[in-house]
Amino acid sequence: MARKRTTRKKAAPRKDTGGALRQHLAKLLDWQDAHLDFDAVLRNWPAALRGAQFPGAPHTPWQLLEHMRICQWDILEFSRNPAYQELKFADYWPPAPAPPSEKAWEESLRAFRADLAALKKLAADPRTDLFTRIPWGSGQTVLREALLAADHNAYHLGQLLLVRRLQGAWSGS
Repeated sequence: MARKRTTRKKAAPRKDTGGALRQHLAKLLDWQDAHLDFDAVLRNWPAALRGAQFPGAPHTPWQLLEHMRICQWDILEFSRNPAYQELKFADYWPPAPAPPSEKAWEESLRAFRADLAALKKLAADPRTDLFTRIPWGSGQTVLREALLAADHNAYHLGQLLLVRRLQGAWSGS
């Protein structure tokens, strides 16, 4: 059967595809639309439960929070620092199951938020080429790193929410 020729006109090229992509990245990094955000899950987590490991859960809330912070910082550093040095696998997880202090918990939250803001700023900057390979990498791009951070954070944020529910410390919806 022969195909009919179409009479449709070709779509006109869009003017600001980069700007739209950057807006989508910002929303994805903020967990807008389909996920609870970071602060909603971690707000007012009872101090006594931050280092508690629920039976069957591989990590405590502190270990998950610190892992998210360390990995996001690492992704950000890789994306912007020509002198980047990869961490050893063990360095991506905190050594202790509980935060050493209230201050350590709060500092981890603050650092995570600051690095997230820096990653969003990097991805939103029109001078950042999202598609060019990072020269000190092995094929990665800033776009790939931003997507990796969003994916990694969403995965572990889901784990945190599950642990909080299992601990009986979740009253949100």
